[in-house]
Amino acid sequence: MLLVVEVGNTNTKIGVYDGARLHLSARLTTRREQTADEYGLVIETLLRTRGVDPKLVRGVAISNVVPPLQQILEWMCEKYFGLAPYNVEPGVNTPMPIQVDAPREVGADRIIKCVAAAAIYGPPLIIVDLGTATTFDCVSAAGAFIGGAIAPGIATATEALVARAARLYRVEFVRPKEAIGRNTVTNIQSGVVYGYAGLVDGLVGRMKAEMAGQAKVIATGGYATLIADVARSIDHVNEDLGLEGLRLLYEQRVP
Repeated sequence: MLLVVEVGNTNTKIGVYDGARLHLSARLTTRREQTADEYGLVIETLLRTRGVDPKLVRGVAISNVVPPLQQILEWMCEKYFGLAPYNVEPGVNTPMPIQVDAPREVGADRIIKCVAAAAIYGPPLIIVDLGTATTFDCVSAAGAFIGGAIAPGIATATEALVARAARLYRVEFVRPKEAIGRNTVTNIQSGVVYGYAGLVDGLVGRMKAEMAGQAKVIATGGYATLIADVARSIDHVNEDLGLEGLRLLYEQRVP
């Protein structure tokens, strides 16, 4: 079995593959202060409670955007699984051409999702990742990563709004019935949900105009389902895109 670990700024997704089948997936809070033992015990316990013997893990693939955790995760893999992990390094060990000014500056999380989307849906593509940040990643008709855009994530922007506006407060992220809010809660919900749907549709429209072919739009990330119900430009939602990309890159690695 293959253990895949996708470390984001807010959440860490864990997946276990049995061949090409995703046997289990889980989402943990990313904690920069955790030790290798803490990560190892949490993941080992998670696997056992889902019916997976950790001894069956024959490989580990990691995508990490939190540099202080890199060595901790490597120690964890060696101590708890007896394995050296395969670490995704854009511009170094990824087969997808990266046609931007500084390939090694591109986040590993962006490339793994582009690799998976290209394999599943076929290029050209625009992948919209609605997480801590809202990222737009473009894959050309030739299958190359050609850039994109980064905007504040839904929760990130809302937290900043609440922190700076004394009379506003946190609300549940759900779609309001109408765009015109009738109270503080629905005002904020409308601004967040319909506002971000407009952001997605607007940027996707501009990007499609700059790309050859008919780009398909794939949404992923923690808020993908929320916005996909409103944004007109999204064609598919795939919340496991990053895990699938890690599996594919691990299988394509050069020993």
